[in-house]
Amino acid sequence: MSAVRHDYASVNGVRLHYAHAGQGPLILFLHGFPEFWYCWNKQLENLGRDHFAVAPDMRGFNLSDCPAEVKQYKARILVEDVRQLAEHLGQKKFVLVAHDWGGAVAWAYAMAHPHTLSKLIIVNSPHPVPFARELAHNPAQDAASQYMNLLRSDKAERVLAQNNYERLAQMTLDGWGKGAIDAAQKALYLEAWSRPGALTGSLNYYRASPLYPPTGNDPGARALKLEPADFMVRVPTMVVWGMRDKALLPGNLVGLQDCVPDLRIERLPGASHWVMHEEPERLNQLIRGFIGA
Repeated sequence: MSAVRHDYASVNGVRLHYAHAGQGPLILFLHGFPEFWYCWNKQLENLGRDHFAVAPDMRGFNLSDCPAEVKQYKARILVEDVRQLAEHLGQKKFVLVAHDWGGAVAWAYAMAHPHTLSKLIIVNSPHPVPFARELAHNPAQDAASQYMNLLRSDKAERVLAQNNYERLAQMTLDGWGKGAIDAAQKALYLEAWSRPGALTGSLNYYRASPLYPPTGNDPGARALKLEPADFMVRVPTMVVWGMRDKALLPGNLVGLQDCVPDLRIERLPGASHWVMHEEPERLNQLIRGFIGA
């Protein structure tokens, strides 16, 4: 990890921290909840050999600014963060790799700015059209997504932070597979979660999104009528999916080609939601093979 360096960029009204390694064509990595740049450390180390590999802390996480207002986490604002960060990094076209909430932002970014991307790589993050369908009409996905309603609630911070973030660790770190995280790495996550404003900032991604499971008094995703033609991704795309993901089920891959014409899907039977932690070498191989590096 000695090759990884750290910098800040003032973009779109916030100050974003980012880690980076190497030189060459830009490859940008976007993390999800409740991660931070460090989840991509194996990718920075590998891709940094011949690329300018960059992994920011997204707004609301770790060392980046954490606005308190939910409205500051709307998709268009998060997309603009990415656009301005790429501009700050000085390259007009790049590869975008993203997981979980980072993937949600990456899907939206690819729809809005396809001309800036050479390749898009998504890891266990559903495209909005199939995800809305699955939330609204697949009881299994509805059940698997009930945690989202907890994370959207006013009590989320209290529940997740109590007993030194015990509930949050159980939901995430403890499910990464045997040997995927050690005590020192867990301490880094606890430190990131504990930073002022970071827990609320990260939860605001859920609160700002219209994609969530229905409840008794809120139709949630059932209120959405998303047409594939309005959500087309016209970038060569590879989706890597850990098939043991308990939160995002494989049904989210069904019909994906209707929204992503140039699509390759790589299913990893032994991996869960946390592919970067469980199969980092395999993920590096897939990234390199897809981008021709």
